[in-house]
Order: sequence, then structure tokens, then C-alpha cells
Amino acid sequence: MKQWWWKFLAVGLVLIASIAALRTPLAPAVVHASEGALKPGPNTVTVLGYATRFTQESPRVFVENGGQFIAADQVEVLDDRRITARFLVPEGLREDMSDLLVSTTTQGTMRLFDAFYNPEKGSGALEGVTEGPPRTERTDFAFPNRNILYESIRNLHFHVPMWFTMMLLQTIALVFSISVLGSGNPLHDRGALAAVHVSLLFAGMGLLTGSLWARATWGGWWTSDAKLNGAAVTVLIYLAYLVLRGSVNDPAKRARLAAIYNVFAYVLMLLFIMALPRMTASLHPGSGGNPAFSQYDLDDSLRPVFYAAVLGWMGIGTWLLNLQYRLARIEIAHDHAHHR
Repeated sequence: MKQWWWKFLAVGLVLIASIAALRTPLAPAVVHASEGALKPGPNTVTVLGYATRFTQESPRVFVENGGQFIAADQVEVLDDRRITARFLVPEGLREDMSDLLVSTTTQGTMRLFDAFYNPEKGSGALEGVTEGPPRTERTDFAFPNRNILYESIRNLHFHVPMWFTMMLLQTIALVFSISVLGSGNPLHDRGALAAVHVSLLFAGMGLLTGSLWARATWGGWWTSDAKLNGAAVTVLIYLAYLVLRGSVNDPAKRARLAAIYNVFAYVLMLLFIMALPRMTASLHPGSGGNPAFSQYDLDDSLRPVFYAAVLGWMGIGTWLLNLQYRLARIEIAHDHAHHR
């Protein structure tokens, strides 16, 4: 039973994270403002919320520009999700873009980044500005609500852990391959093969969940995105590893060639998934200057469940590798006994 504890833990973490991902409600958020630009003088804006309860209290509405706040002098609640707010905008807004803030006592302060464009940018202090809303936080547990993502943010617990697990397994395959180059141990060669097999399983699930997420948020099953293309190329590189193994009959030669190839495959994996996407324009979080695991797509309410999912799926991937490795040991022992 002692050797099974980590397997039970992995399954438990995945179950808990999956239930939380599917059952926990999204936090209230402001998702749209009717006016795209703010001009000096009176501006009336219709604000649309998601999972909000505006009728239960009177929200306070602000525009923030360069650290200065303009409070709405009139706010009308239309229903749970819609309010109208009137701003008297002074001349000389400092920044090109302004944020919209809606503050309530029970739902916290909701911010819509870059909600308005300021066509008449100025400089210096503004007249008619006020202090910002008091900092209020949610007291209930909820997932962060992000524009475009909405309910699809739940897929974070399934999509991202697949790639983390794939990278862990390919790292294990690399360690086995380096050991093969040093010792020529056939069991380590089979261990590298088993790790690659299981890593490709998780890569396939990563591509599937990513394609579904892209369809929901970007409008297409696949886009010409650096990280998506890099992930596809990585899968092809490791599939070529399997082809290489199948083309060499001599076991010792096959083990050394496969080990050398696997070292280069790992370097290319890091290049295509980690390095190149960060150097090019991309829609994908964590690529092309687009931040990942930040205030835009992950906050403190989500981190514990997300990391539980990552650890759980890594544990399940390691469990599958352990099963394949034990099978390889049995097969090698059987072959040795057969040739005696």
C-alpha cells in the first residue's frame, strides 16, 4: 500500500481540480462599454457585466486615466448586467487609453482594461478628478472572469497540465537517453521509449483541448500561431523518433541512434515551445509579450486549483510511464531467459 499513496494522491488531485473547474462559478466582471472614445464634456456609457448583480446595490463607476480618476455623476441600474453612467470628462487626459472601474461592496471592484480611447490627449493635472474607488475584494471563491475567455477559462485545468506533463515525460526520456549513451543499458532505452510514448499521449490531449479552446475564443479550430505551430512540430519530431527506432534492426545501434536523436529532439522541443513563441507576435498567453499566469488569465483564487491539476496530471503521467517501464523490464527478462 505504501507504494500506491502517490497514485491515489494524483487521482485525487485531478478529481478535485476537475470538479472545482466545472462547478465553481465565475467571478463578476465588466466585459463591455458602449462608447469607444471619451471626448471632453459629458459622456454617457452603457456598461455590460457578466455574472453581476447590479440590481442588489448601487455601484460606483469611475474612469481611470494615468492614475487619475473621474467619477460618474449619474449612474442608473438597468438590470443585473447593465448600467448606464454619465461622466463629465475634463480636457487633457494624460494617456491614450482609459480603464473603466465599477465598484460594489459585495462584488469587489471590477476593471475593464483599455475600455476607452482618448482622442484628445493632454498633459498635466486635470480639473474635476477625484480619488479612486475604495479597494474592495471578493469574499467568495470564484474563478477569474476574463474577456473573450469567459466560461472557457475552465479549460485551463485540462489544457495546460497536458503540456506540463508532456514536458516532464520528455525530460525523463532525455535522462534515460543520456544514460543509454553512457552505459548502453537496454532497459534505459526502453524507458526512454516508454516516456516518449506516454508524452505523445498527453501531447495529443493537449492539441485536442487547445483546438477546442481556440474554436471557442478565437473562432477557429487552428490559427497560424507560433506556439500552436511549435507544438505541432514538436509532436512530429517525437513521432519521427518512433520512425527512427522502427527503421534500425540492430538493438544496440538502435538504442544509441535513438538516444542521440532524443537529445536533439528535446532541445528542439524547448526551442519551438518555450523560446521562439516568446520572440514572435502571438495570441497565445505567454508568447510574443502576451503575459501568462498574470492578472490577465490567473489570479490567487485560481492558482491552488490550477497547480493541483498540474501535479495530479503529472502524477498520472508518471504512473502510466511506471506501468510501461515495468512491462519493459518483464519483456527484457523474458527475452534473456528465452535466449539462454
